[in-house]
Amino acid sequence: MAETIQPTTELNKIRILVVDDIPETRENLRKLLFFESDIEVVGAATSGEEGIAIAVELKPDVVLMDINMPGIDGITATEAINQQMPSVQVIMMSVQGETDYLRRSMQAGAREFLIKPFSSDDLISSVRRVHELGLTRKQAQPAMLAPSPYGLVAQESGRRQQGKVITVFSPKGGTGCSTLAVNLAIALQRLSEDTSVAVVDGCLQFGDVAVLLNLHANHSIVDLAPHLDEMDYELLDSVMTAHHSGIKVLLAPPRPEMADQVLPDVVEKVLAMLPTVYTYIVVDTSSIVSDVTLAALDAADRIVVLAVPNIPAIKDAKLFFELAEALEYPPAKTILVLNKTDPLNSIRPEDIQASIKHPISAQIPLDEHTASLAANQGVPYLMSTRSTKLAQATAVLAQYVASAVEDREEANEETLVKVVAGRLPA
Repeated sequence: MAETIQPTTELNKIRILVVDDIPETRENLRKLLFFESDIEVVGAATSGEEGIAIAVELKPDVVLMDINMPGIDGITATEAINQQMPSVQVIMMSVQGETDYLRRSMQAGAREFLIKPFSSDDLISSVRRVHELGLTRKQAQPAMLAPSPYGLVAQESGRRQQGKVITVFSPKGGTGCSTLAVNLAIALQRLSEDTSVAVVDGCLQFGDVAVLLNLHANHSIVDLAPHLDEMDYELLDSVMTAHHSGIKVLLAPPRPEMADQVLPDVVEKVLAMLPTVYTYIVVDTSSIVSDVTLAALDAADRIVVLAVPNIPAIKDAKLFFELAEALEYPPAKTILVLNKTDPLNSIRPEDIQASIKHPISAQIPLDEHTASLAANQGVPYLMSTRSTKLAQATAVLAQYVASAVEDREEANEETLVKVVAGRLPA
């Protein structure tokens, strides 16, 4: 985290290795970083092979890796470095910004993707951001066996850490991710009188949770950014908004340009504190695997991955599961949900399972009229049209997710199949 970096101390400098086959690029990167007192370029390599060897020798904090090089390319070199030295953070550089390059880079272990030409500010902020992310991950590993860093909050207020984080994610936009997240939260809230649910809108630039719940609030997650060090539950609760369904919501910033103020460590701290108070924390995310999204995925007890039955969405879902494997998420952490299912669709669920190589845990039926009406009115369909198959399938999905995060062994898949097939339980 930022406070662990002390620019005046030589030992705490961020050590950089530059890997690029073009001499002018290597020299320009040195010049861009030269005047930063907390950053030091400790080596340079002209190829992927050389980059791997020098990284093993020097063990830098951050590697600036060109993606297109003769011989071993940047993606292959990044994968090798990540396997041998997981603590080394890689920033991929490319003149091409295609989504495929971005996804392949993330799968290989890169933490950020810079498109050439980039500014000095972009480079320096990326270096510091991924370095801090690496430090946070290192600190989190021993924390698995140690008391929570935010345990003091729970102790002081008499609360205990028990809640579960459920991150809802779709690698393809337009699959109904935000709509499902909001309605899933309300369904979880209704499981029992003792259940409490918080929603975090992690779509920081274009979050829709406020619109879907018809909330007009003066506070959002951006209000927490300047107060990271002194953040406690009371401050966090003061910027959350209550909804008449009983859930509480931490909204996205009101304007897209304010999203840059919310760094991953803000999201990490929020998702460490909320489980001390709430039974379930539902996080809606954007479809881009950014540092913020990655923080929400890392913090999740279960990830609900949403796909729809069309080829582009299936392809992207398959790529995400490959990324999840690269991030070493256990298979049980991920719940695959097939949304907008239609018996007339020629793409069968069993074919999707075979392609993605992950079981479909739930199917939510297609009902564009109900979903669109709910979104336009700002009233979740679970509150306005509870008798529809869409609402009932979502309610049963909530039961399944609750069982999954508690590691209970109820066979909820059979109930889900009955719901989406129209054989509704009494």
